Amino acid sequence: MEELKSEHRLNRVLGPVALTSLGIGAIIGTGIFVLIGVAAHDKAGPAVTLSFALAGIACIFAALCYAEFASMVPVAGSAYTYAYATLGELFAWIIGWDLILEYGVASATVAHGWSHYFQDFIGIFGLSIPEIFTKAPIDFDPATGVMSMTGAWFDLPAVLITAVVTIVLIKGIKESAGFNAGMVIVKIAIVLLVIILGAMYVNPSNWQPFAPFGYSGLSMFGQTLLGETGTGGAPVGVLAGAAMIFFAYIGFDSISTHAEEAKNPSRDVPLALISSLLICTVLYIAVAAVITGMVPYDRINIDAPVSSAFKQVGIGWAQFVVSLGAITGITSVLLVMMLSQPRIFLAMARDGLLPKSFFGAVHPKFRTPWKSTILTGVFVAVLGAALPLRLLAELVNIGTLFAFVIVCAAVLIMRRTNPQAERPFRAPLVPFVPIMGIITCLVLMFSLPAENWLRLVVWLGIGLLIYVLYGQRHSVLNNPKQ
Repeated sequence: MEELKSEHRLNRVLGPVALTSLGIGAIIGTGIFVLIGVAAHDKAGPAVTLSFALAGIACIFAALCYAEFASMVPVAGSAYTYAYATLGELFAWIIGWDLILEYGVASATVAHGWSHYFQDFIGIFGLSIPEIFTKAPIDFDPATGVMSMTGAWFDLPAVLITAVVTIVLIKGIKESAGFNAGMVIVKIAIVLLVIILGAMYVNPSNWQPFAPFGYSGLSMFGQTLLGETGTGGAPVGVLAGAAMIFFAYIGFDSISTHAEEAKNPSRDVPLALISSLLICTVLYIAVAAVITGMVPYDRINIDAPVSSAFKQVGIGWAQFVVSLGAITGITSVLLVMMLSQPRIFLAMARDGLLPKSFFGAVHPKFRTPWKSTILTGVFVAVLGAALPLRLLAELVNIGTLFAFVIVCAAVLIMRRTNPQAERPFRAPLVPFVPIMGIITCLVLMFSLPAENWLRLVVWLGIGLLIYVLYGQRHSVLNNPKQ
């Protein structure tokens, strides 16, 4: 809290509506317009509606824990800051490094999804982009676990949208929030149109069989414990679907990264966290039911599932509207994700774990972490242009789930070690809520393919190496006179 008095602090300009809008902006988009297709086609079939419900329940437990911490520590940094205050510097570094994976790779995934919908949209007018600039140069087949070359050079639309969003973010948080609010209004209207219009074309027979891959999908480091195994050895079923589409919910925790920019963080941040999550869960379940009812699950287009569903039932004008809404919706997701990443860098730089001259630099006029915002833009553009959607989505999920486990555990620890600390918002039913948050998130983590655990271990190993070589030596805790 003392750090907020320095010249490196951010402006408090966000009210409850703006914060909730940021949450909805981050949540509604990729989950509805992209991941429904992957989860239904590859993992759960029509039972993807249950997958969304299960993932939403896990997030509600985590959101209540986030809300308690956000009201206690209204500064930038989200789970990193909470871990720093409760578990110490090493755990804070691990979770901070993990959040870099979450927001950076999530943004790349979103940019990739935006590109496919943009190409779908301009295709309505008979326009196209040269083949070599339409997708990533490599593809990943989950059935075989093999990567292959696509013949393309890189995904140009993904690079361009990342550049535009980066410029908007450098300009300022107020402008970014206003830009996001306008996009949220448009995409909520289109999501409601999808639900209402699509319901008229639902064929109940498309929901049969309801769970073709089963209701479970639990595995332990690649070994299926409950349920079926897919052709590539990965678990399939409702739980496996929930583990994949969990990505669609990660936007709600980005609200906590903006606590330092909230006008009344102890009240507004918890309210925004919970309300945005509940609104989006209801919309997700409704859209999933409609899309799987319109088109048989095995005919859903995994890159542009919603617009393709309307095209398959012969509603051409709806394809135009949905594609436009998807572009708008996914843009707002990308904006909020890329808005959150530099604030994690800022919090880590304040503690000396990253170079403050770069990652802690706040623009004198715009009051935004402009240098780390540019770095984030470059990182997202490279990943979004070069890696396939399936690979990116699952890589993000395991890191996010790990972050949620840490936050839930931190609430239990903080209640024990600092029971008298002021808590403007208190998570209800402790210890039940944090314990259930830990259990549900671990179940979803174990439902992911084994290679995701390997990627997480490698990523954390790289992070620990950086911590030992730089972070530990320059840490404010180890050098209090700095």
